[in-house]
Amino acid sequence: MSVTAGQPASSRRLVAPAVALATAAAATAYVGAVSPDRPGHYPVCPFLRVTGWWCPACGGLRCVHALTRGDLAAALHDNALLVVAGTAAAVLWARWTYRSWRGLPTEPPTLSRGWTWAVLGALLVFAVLRNTPYGGWLAPPVV
Repeated sequence: MSVTAGQPASSRRLVAPAVALATAAAATAYVGAVSPDRPGHYPVCPFLRVTGWWCPACGGLRCVHALTRGDLAAALHDNALLVVAGTAAAVLWARWTYRSWRGLPTEPPTLSRGWTWAVLGALLVFAVLRNTPYGGWLAPPVV
């Protein structure tokens, strides 16, 4: 592996995490600037359209929009699962960036079979609960 003149090896290793961050930031900025509450800018969830039920991702755009405004309570109401997943993604991105900077191996994280079932179970419970009268507080507001 050769080092390009004027560019240390550690900065080249940070290109992929930087591109991932820039991509996520651009998408977040767009959702922050264009409200999901205004019709015509985003497609309707196909699962919601066909079944009338909230899927685990429903309310995700509103959640991100609320987070860009600093409104954590609204974000949690719109999609609490996305807030948790976004936090986990930020931690994994930070770990990836640190390991890239240090020159350590950066294999993608893997879930054991038990964790995979736990995540799938959480998605299922969240999806079912938010569509019941007892979990209505987990469903995004109807606009």
